[in-house]
Amino acid sequence: MGDDVVTGLRRPLVALLAGALLSWPAPVVGQTPLTLEDAMTRASSVTADERALSSAVDEAEARVQRARSGYWPRVDVIETVQRGDHPVFVFSSLLAQRRFSASNFAIPSLNHPDPVTNTRTAIALEQPLFDAGSTRLGVQAAELNRERTTAMRDSGRQDLAFRAARAFVRVLQVEATARATDAAVAAAESDGQRARGRREVGLVTDADVLAVDVHLADVRERQIATAGDLTVARLQLAEAIGSPLNASLELVPPAPRPGPPSEDGLVKEALTKHPLLREATLDVRLAENGQRTARAAFLPTIGVQGGWEFNGETLGAQQSSWLVGAEARINLFRGFGDKARLAEANSTRARANAQRERLERQIEVEVRAAFVQLRSAQAREDVGRAALTQARESQRIIRNRYENGLATVTEVLRAAEATLDAESRATAAAMEVILQTVALDRALGRL
Repeated sequence: MGDDVVTGLRRPLVALLAGALLSWPAPVVGQTPLTLEDAMTRASSVTADERALSSAVDEAEARVQRARSGYWPRVDVIETVQRGDHPVFVFSSLLAQRRFSASNFAIPSLNHPDPVTNTRTAIALEQPLFDAGSTRLGVQAAELNRERTTAMRDSGRQDLAFRAARAFVRVLQVEATARATDAAVAAAESDGQRARGRREVGLVTDADVLAVDVHLADVRERQIATAGDLTVARLQLAEAIGSPLNASLELVPPAPRPGPPSEDGLVKEALTKHPLLREATLDVRLAENGQRTARAAFLPTIGVQGGWEFNGETLGAQQSSWLVGAEARINLFRGFGDKARLAEANSTRARANAQRERLERQIEVEVRAAFVQLRSAQAREDVGRAALTQARESQRIIRNRYENGLATVTEVLRAAEATLDAESRATAAAMEVILQTVALDRALGRL
């Protein structure tokens, strides 16, 4: 009686959840084929994340152009209007306007001049002749930063591609699980019909039918949960590749790839092409540039200036004048700040070298680990495929034995659970091979 109550309660719940889930709009016609390579390419080329990475490179290019502007002269046009009776202002304004006369030397006029208006239009030019290489070093630093940003973009694209690959494999795995649970539901329904048939002829009791019904409810719940997981996995895949979230995609499983060559060859490839290693190398070069820039602060600088200006009470009454000059500046003492800056640059270079060495070892570890994990996944796939074949054959034999009264319903259900578990393990192993293949490519910097 207790089993009947439980079964009676679970059936409406299962039916309700199944109806709600199956009513979710999921177009199956006009699906767009999508391969693993397509998914990774789209994720690393057309998504908002990729556009953000590319924009960073454009920003770095603009900074290079800004740094190169230091080679060009600076030209400013200055327009001012001033009025006042400050003695120095009046004296200098009258001279600049070329209106100074002998009467302006009178002591009362010098001490208490009448207010004067001065309109000044000036063109100022500054051109460094020698800045101890600061401009050149600044351009080199900007160019190195641009190269580093490009390497970071390439590394970021690999992350996006790997993220898309994981989402792709997740959909494949859940789809395979959905097919397995569908088959399990069909098998459980068949077992239920077989148990009812044997009960009608008095070969088994109601306990066998109830046990099969409980098993059927369980696999139906798994079927519902898997359908929900599949919907979520497809949403995540669409987001990862930049497709509309309601896009209908038909995933094309990738073809098996040959096993990788020796570990040593893979490590050598990674240590010459990996974008992260390019970043680390550029960090070292930037630190060296910082050292040279810090040393340049101890050298003199030379520059020239020129100016052409017009002064007058009004714009129409202005008088012109010009001025040129040169300046040499020698750094004698700045509170030991330049010495500290050089020490900082030396430490930055030492840190960059250490980080590059650490990254080389890290990349080697990742490549060797990915190689081992791929081999392990391939071995597990072989074992899982063999175990699934055995589980299916065992289920077939036990169902036949049950049909002939030589096995119990418990053995039938145990065989069904074993088959479903073997399906899950085999699917997970197959998907792990695909994902570890992509992970090895990522460790090598190939994506």
